[in-house]
Amino acid sequence: MNTIHINVVSAEASIFSGEARFVALPGEAGELGIFPRHTPLITRIKAGSVRIEMADGGEEFIFVAGGILEVQPDCITVLSDTAIRGKDLDDEKANAAKAAAEEAIKNAKTDLDLAKATSELAVMAAQIAALRKYRQKK
Repeated sequence: MNTIHINVVSAEASIFSGEARFVALPGEAGELGIFPRHTPLITRIKAGSVRIEMADGGEEFIFVAGGILEVQPDCITVLSDTAIRGKDLDDEKANAAKAAAEEAIKNAKTDLDLAKATSELAVMAAQIAALRKYRQKK
């Protein structure tokens, strides 16, 4: 069985490192699916969930708040400022952060404040969607 090594790294730590049969993640232009021996690629990714089909048949879900994807024929690297394993996602925190971002949008005084709050709202909405997706698989 062919596998490809994948590393998911956040600004704080290495989140996942292992062998996979398939990886799906949110590219800027749509969902990307990567199998072993994929053509080399570097692209930005959007906030959303990375789904890893591991060599042993299990699955791993990781939320990323956007970032960079590098694909080589034998290795995938996902770099993100924020990456959280599906099992570590907290529904309460995500909903509270989403509500705070919505409030910040209402109270934005400058275009920069509005842009920051809108970006944070998009990330929190993606995190909540990833959490729902993770729970459906369980």
